[in-house]
Amino acid sequence: MLALGRRLAHAGFRILLYRRPGRPLPRSVDGPWAWPPIARIHRLAPRGSAALTVAPSWGVSAAPSRAGAFGRGGAWEEEARDIEAAYGPDRTIHVSLEEFARTGTALAETRERLREGGVAARALRARLRAAERAGEVETFRRAFRRFRAFDRPNVLHLFATFGTAPAFVRQFPEAVLTGPLWPGRLRRNARTRPPTRSWVWYASPASAEAIGTEVARALGAVRPPVRLWIRTPRPWRSGDLGPHVAVETRPVSAARWRRRFADADVRIVTGSRTLLEAIEVGGPFLYFNGVLASGPRRRRHRPEKILAWLASPAVATAPAALRRDLADFARGRRVAAVVVRAVGRVDGWARFPGRSGSDFPPPFDDAGSLAVAVARALDRNLGDARAIVARVRARSPP
Repeated sequence: MLALGRRLAHAGFRILLYRRPGRPLPRSVDGPWAWPPIARIHRLAPRGSAALTVAPSWGVSAAPSRAGAFGRGGAWEEEARDIEAAYGPDRTIHVSLEEFARTGTALAETRERLREGGVAARALRARLRAAERAGEVETFRRAFRRFRAFDRPNVLHLFATFGTAPAFVRQFPEAVLTGPLWPGRLRRNARTRPPTRSWVWYASPASAEAIGTEVARALGAVRPPVRLWIRTPRPWRSGDLGPHVAVETRPVSAARWRRRFADADVRIVTGSRTLLEAIEVGGPFLYFNGVLASGPRRRRHRPEKILAWLASPAVATAPAALRRDLADFARGRRVAAVVVRAVGRVDGWARFPGRSGSDFPPPFDDAGSLAVAVARALDRNLGDARAIVARVRARSPP
């Protein structure tokens, strides 16, 4: 949300945060975040002739209430209704930022639900067939269409990812796949001194401590030792990790985070935002989005983002040993060995893949560029919101 707000502001659009009087903001909206230039308003007084809204998963966060189970409207329902009433649905486009790299078909998502739920690999195929016979896959497909509000002709659903997903688009043709929404805020600092031998870890998964001791010991055992700065939003209960490890559990300013992140030799990241930050700043990184269970039943939590990156053109041709290291670390396997190999820059670590071109043609190669193009098209073609959305859904420039 903030990244797209910055892109739109940089393109010259006025950014407003509208909330009705007397309605508190949803939790976590206020940060601490590096906000773009923004005006907070409690009443609409239209100065322009059209409006473009931005919301995370509009069909969940801003859709109107409806009859039936789970029919309660989103947290921004009333504000979305007010904006459409003020400008008109033909002069309003709702940009819906969907979850990054989550582009599986109903069948694939059902399989992933079963895998993450604990179904063993040897039993997964039979359990998936049973789910199909029981109607679970079709139930997911219908629910996904409903709760993404694909029926709304002025909602533009952007699914940012690293590569094409033809089966997903065939099943949900209203979905618009794009290249990533890059943060655009991090650049590697020019080094005028020897490397600091420091790592940064954004350890937000609850299971980060499951591998924390292995990471700390491996970095402490190399010579000279590597310093590790762990940023986590939760208490860290693993005890002393050694003299070369610092754990920060309090909020960190955006400037401090950018400085630490850019100066690190290696970054351990999670989710989508820090993954994209690591790719953007360049250089080696590891990815860990958490694990469930332990021992032979240990399995990755929500691995679609690292899998999409590993399958991207920039990484598909990287050395097999490097790809194995990245995949195993994401599973919480061979942790100490992978850390030592990353420090030593062996087997591909010295030539870590960089940011590459996208599988999508401009402006679809960059979610921010596409959103700016849509906003400009709406500004030029007032009253044409639905036609603009239809063109973009058809994979044509707005």
